[in-house]
Amino acid sequence: MAEIKLFSLNEGVKECTSSEVILEKELQTLIEQNMEIFFGVRFLKSEYAVTNGRMDSIGIDENNSPVIFEYKRSQNENVINQGLFYLDWLLDHKADFKLLVIDKLGMEAADNIDWSVPCVICVAHDFTKYDMHAVNQMQRNIKLVSYRRYDNGMLLLEHLNTPIVKPIMENVGDENGTKNSTQKNHMEKLAAISENMKNLYHSICDFIESLGDDIVSNQLKLYLAYKKIQNMVCIEIYNKHIILYLKLNPETVELENGFTRDMRSIGHYGTGDLQITIKNAADFEKAKPLLERAYNEV
Repeated sequence: MAEIKLFSLNEGVKECTSSEVILEKELQTLIEQNMEIFFGVRFLKSEYAVTNGRMDSIGIDENNSPVIFEYKRSQNENVINQGLFYLDWLLDHKADFKLLVIDKLGMEAADNIDWSVPCVICVAHDFTKYDMHAVNQMQRNIKLVSYRRYDNGMLLLEHLNTPIVKPIMENVGDENGTKNSTQKNHMEKLAAISENMKNLYHSICDFIESLGDDIVSNQLKLYLAYKKIQNMVCIEIYNKHIILYLKLNPETVELENGFTRDMRSIGHYGTGDLQITIKNAADFEKAKPLLERAYNEV
């Protein structure tokens, strides 16, 4: 694991010394109070009781996917296995989670829950190389985040891995596992479009991924999201065009009929207020500066 050093530039260069957060409960409270800022996740409940245990924190991200947080309280505690147990429990008890979302966020949010990529975020002062190897072998959406508290009051959260997992396409629908729509999912749409459109789609993805090493792809049932901490762009596929939703204020863009559109008052899948329609390579070239802006401004 790479060593990280933080320096203060106030009154000359000085290395900031790090330590563990005073109490793990204090760290949990801090994350719960700032979950949307730190992770782009809306906080739902602390110490969520389940069969044979309780999840430390639970929330739902901007893609409407469930997110479980587990905090390592002792050297011997295996938060990865705990998180995996709770993830499997959640997938078997979707109705319970939906009731929680109804209580906290309302029926509309509950109806939009996306079960294709539920996530576990494990937070600890340190993880071993064996932990990293284990989560890579599991091929589950388990993220490891280490923390450092510095003497100047700063908190560093380091994301240690980028899990690459296939979305759960089966049993996506109502809480009984019944598909409630014949709508094709994102990957089915990709397989059905022409070779020219596939090449355009992959060119768009390659360009987005080239913008920075901190970009993570998140394959959901109906769209592909690229995010840093929060989504910067969401991609939908159609037969003759590709739709991008960028997290940019449409008021800062000169809108062009048939190319860009203000979506602030229009419902759509994914996140982002600016819609871009890409039909060909020329549209893609026009979209590149806006994609760069979205990367720099999120």
